[in-house]
Amino acid sequence: MTEPLTCIIADDEPAALNQMVRYAEKTPFLKIVGAFNSPLQVLEYLQKNEAPQLILLDIQMPDLTGLELSKVLPPDVMIIFTTAFEQYAISGYKVNAIDYLLKPIDYSEFLTAVTKAKSRAEERTAPHNKPEEDYIFLKSEYHQLKINLSDIIYIEGLKDYVKVYLSTEARPILSLTSLKKLEEKLPPDRFMRIHRSFIVALDKIDHIERSQVIIKDQRITIGEQYRTDFQNFLNKRSL
Repeated sequence: MTEPLTCIIADDEPAALNQMVRYAEKTPFLKIVGAFNSPLQVLEYLQKNEAPQLILLDIQMPDLTGLELSKVLPPDVMIIFTTAFEQYAISGYKVNAIDYLLKPIDYSEFLTAVTKAKSRAEERTAPHNKPEEDYIFLKSEYHQLKINLSDIIYIEGLKDYVKVYLSTEARPILSLTSLKKLEEKLPPDRFMRIHRSFIVALDKIDHIERSQVIIKDQRITIGEQYRTDFQNFLNKRSL
């Protein structure tokens, strides 16, 4: 994606609004098309202009909350919530939000969140006609083992190596590699990292209980930093 990401910033606190504008202005892949201190101004803008790709939206605002406004935004608009109250994070997961930022917000946190939005936008525009490989080769001891992706149940990272649990094997395959390297090789529409030590095959999830994923007899806690992406996946497949 070569074009910058168009974004709107909405916050009723002038200092917070100015800070977000400054952050966005020094981020090369963002283009501010509007900065407002009222959700009603956002609605007025959207009636006259094309919707932005991203909106950074304060949750607590007069007349209309950020959560209420998010429900009437066009479905393709990506949302990053900002809030001074941590309890609103759970509410943020109930809508299709990219992330939420807890005030006071530093630039590194801002950059991490908007980079997620950039990646999501690139996924939307990426060509999908490339044939997908259905296997990987994994080094285990002195062998390169061919692993069918459809056989992978979940993967556990343990310091310098990983355990790959397969539906076809009683014992996991051990490989001297990192969870991060393996994550980069797996198709993101089929596998998701939900904890710093676990990647799961999404189609192998039996059920979800509170903040845990259950696969067969294994319970895996969804790490806090992975909850937004997992909830976005869940929202798309929930009735």
